[in-house]
Parts: sequence; structure tokens; C-alpha cells
Amino acid sequence: MERRLDQGRASRADRALGRVVAATLALGLALTLVSCGGSISEQPLITSRQSAQLPASPAPTQSSRANAPRTQEHLKLIGAYGGIYRNEVIERTVGDIVDRLLAAGSGGGRSVNVTILNSPAVNAFALPTGDVYVTRGLIALATDESELAAVIAHEIAHVTADHARARARQAEAAALARRVSEVVVDPGIAKDSRETADVSLATFSQQQELEADKIGVETLAKAGFDPFAAARFLHSMAQFAALPSLNAATETKPGFLSSHPSTPARVDHAKRVARQFGAPGIGQQQRSRYLRSLNGILYGDDPSEGFVRGREFAHVDLGIAFTVPEGYVLKNTSQAVLATDGEHTAIRFDAVGLPESTSLEEYLKSGWIKGLVDDSVRFDTVGGLEAATASALVEGWSFRIGVVRDRNRVFRFIFASSKPASAYEGAFRKTLASFRLLSPSQRAAMRPLRVRIVAVRPNESAATLAQRMTGVEAAMKLPLFNVLNGLGEHELAAGDLVKLITE
Repeated sequence: MERRLDQGRASRADRALGRVVAATLALGLALTLVSCGGSISEQPLITSRQSAQLPASPAPTQSSRANAPRTQEHLKLIGAYGGIYRNEVIERTVGDIVDRLLAAGSGGGRSVNVTILNSPAVNAFALPTGDVYVTRGLIALATDESELAAVIAHEIAHVTADHARARARQAEAAALARRVSEVVVDPGIAKDSRETADVSLATFSQQQELEADKIGVETLAKAGFDPFAAARFLHSMAQFAALPSLNAATETKPGFLSSHPSTPARVDHAKRVARQFGAPGIGQQQRSRYLRSLNGILYGDDPSEGFVRGREFAHVDLGIAFTVPEGYVLKNTSQAVLATDGEHTAIRFDAVGLPESTSLEEYLKSGWIKGLVDDSVRFDTVGGLEAATASALVEGWSFRIGVVRDRNRVFRFIFASSKPASAYEGAFRKTLASFRLLSPSQRAAMRPLRVRIVAVRPNESAATLAQRMTGVEAAMKLPLFNVLNGLGEHELAAGDLVKLITE
């Protein structure tokens, strides 16, 4: 089982989708609705990068030791997270950090392999095999080597403490307790038995996280890194999740059955452990060297999976773009583009192969849509391309489906709502009508976002530096700049190196 450092903080749309139960349910139904089958549909074509598929042979990872045999779970994780991110400078930085941690005793003599995943999500996790994974999104958020070392040390601690297997044993015990509750006649006793099992399981996981934090901080100090880096980076991740544009409502206390302690609790705990080794300021951070290694690192979506810029999605390789209405939040994945209005409506967009000999009406009625309203198929043109629309009803949800043909493939829009109204139909029509083919000049002008490292000039402020960022919503520029550069913990001065996001 993978063990995540910070669940649910991947992106703006992750937060929006995660908080809105109705939209999440609608999206789930939409995914059920889109079940490609037979000879008509092929695999989704949204991802043009071949490496997103599972590699045929084990791929190398960053490690200070010989690679262990690759497991199927390892290969699946690489495929699910967009493949391996290749950057020689970053790989050397990660390798040096792992070497220092292992030399300090981290790993307990086990082989440790660290893989950089090509994902914009801020995440890290480990497998019992000693495979540790960090995303390029997390690497871009860290501001010095000690912060990245804190993450890796935390994940190695999960491996050496055998948390995955211990968690599995505890889950089995909890399952047995729930089974006992099923044969108890007294409903009060049955309820108590189930709650006791659930609380035990949740508490066990919280203890694991705090134990991994403690071991990780101790390892940082032994390796000569700043032991306060763990608390500092936990705080940075909380700030990143709380950015206004991420719609991230911060919690001041954990849910009673939360599988992870709240960030404030973990920050306080990490600081207490670090103080055993001295006051803040001890240990190496290597901020400037680390920032220089980040120069040019990809930020946000991989170009092979398209770009999300505000309410617009564009895919250079496929040569298409569309825009969702105001109030909708886009999320780009390797299989589809998802969106929600944060209330009752969810959207899925993807592309599949379709023989030119198959009409759009035949395709819509071929059985891949559950609950299709037979007489709802209508024909249209979108951006000069052949298109068709249809409606479906599934378990109380209303669906609107739009398909647009471009030679031997179709692009599919699927809207789902629990409370359809005129605004819902209008949003569907407006989004479908916005679909367009990109011209060669438009495709050539599109560039992925990257982290650029610049020196602060005299009289420059965070506000003026933030305005130099491109591809970022205006309201988000300053908050994102502050979080990416750890401001608050580090005040700006002329000559300092800072991160900017630019195309």
C-alpha cells in the first residue's frame, strides 16, 4: 500500500472535487457512463506522451544503491503519475541527499530507490520494498535541500518502521471487529464495536505519521541537515493548500477518524523533536544551490497532456482547445479533463478513436451510454466540425453528452448534474460551442510553465517580482510567489534567489 505524505493537496481542482460530494458523485457516474467497448471505441487519446503507458521493462530510478527488482505496483504507480521525470541536475541533487541520509543510518541497511514522478501534484509516498516516490510538484515547492531531505527521510522512515505491513495487520484486526459486530443483537453494542475498530485503525495511522516525522527529523540532524526543515515544509504545504485560488478550506483540528494528524499538530511535533538538537539555524539548508538546481524544472501540466490556463484547456499535440464557464474549476489528468462547478455539476472531456465509416448517431447508440434517452440525439456543427448531442438519465442524475468528430476520432463532453436547470443546459451548450481547432501559429505559441530562478534586484519587492510571472491568474500571482519562496520564513533582500513561474 502506498503511503502518502500529504493527501489531497494535489491541485486546485483536486480540492474542489474532493470537498463537493454531489459533484464527485456525478463525476463517478459519468465515469461509469463512459465505458468504451466493442470495436468502435479505443483507449482515450488525451495523453499523447507514450511514456505515460506502463514501461515494457523496468525503468531506472534515482538511487545510491543498486536498483531492486521492479514490482508491478511500482510500474503501475509510474503509469498513474505520468511516468518518470527526467532532469539530470535534479536527479543528482536527489541522489546526493539520499546518500547523506543513508550514511546517517536512514534505511536500516535496506536498499532505497527514489523515483521522481512526472506529476504536478505535491506528494510523496513509499512502498514496503524500499521504493520512495516524490513528485516534481513537491520538488518545485521545496525551497532548500533540507526540506526535500525531510520528505525523503520521512518516507524512508515508513519503510524501516515497517508501517505498511503493520497497517495491514491492524486493518485485518479492525475487519474482524466489524464482523463480530454484525452478529451482535444489541444495536448499541454493535455500534460501539464498529466505532472502536475504526478509532483504533485511525489512531494507529496517526501514530505512524508522527513516528515517521520523529525518525525523519532525527535522521536529518544526524546527516547534518537543518532538523527544523520538516516543520518548515509541512507549514509550506499547508500554505500551498490554503491559497485562495485553490479553494482550500483549512482545518484547525483533525477529523476524529482522520488517517493523518492535522498539519498544525505535525508542525508542533516536528519542532519539538528538532529542538532536541539545538535552536533554529543549525544544520545545512543549501538554499541557493538547491534553487539553482530547480531552474527550468517543469511546473504544472506536462505539455503532452495539455495545458490548463484558468478556465481554458488546450492540447498542442492534438491541436484542440475549449473553455468552461465561469465558476468551473478544471483538472487535467492523463486520461481525461475533469471539471466541477463546486455544487451540483461535473464535466468529463476525453477523446477516443472512431472509424470514419461509423456515424455519430450509431456511436451514441452503440451501448456505451447508460440510460440514453432514445429520441434525444441531435445533430450540430462545432467549429466547422460534425457534432452530435444526446441526453441520459441514470439513478436520478441528468447527463448531457456532446461528441465532435475530427477525422478518425471523436472528442467527448459529458456533463452530469443532480439538479439540472437552465444554467446547466447553458453551461453544456457554451462549453461545447467553445471547442475549437488550434491554428499552427497558436500551437507554436503555446509553452509549458517552468520554474525560473532569478536574483532579486535592489528595490524589488515580492509584489513586483510576482507580477513578472506568466501563465498564472492575476489574483494568484502574489500568494503563489510567497508560498513558492517560503516568504515569512525567509525575508527578501537584494541578491537573493527566488522562484518565478513563466512560460
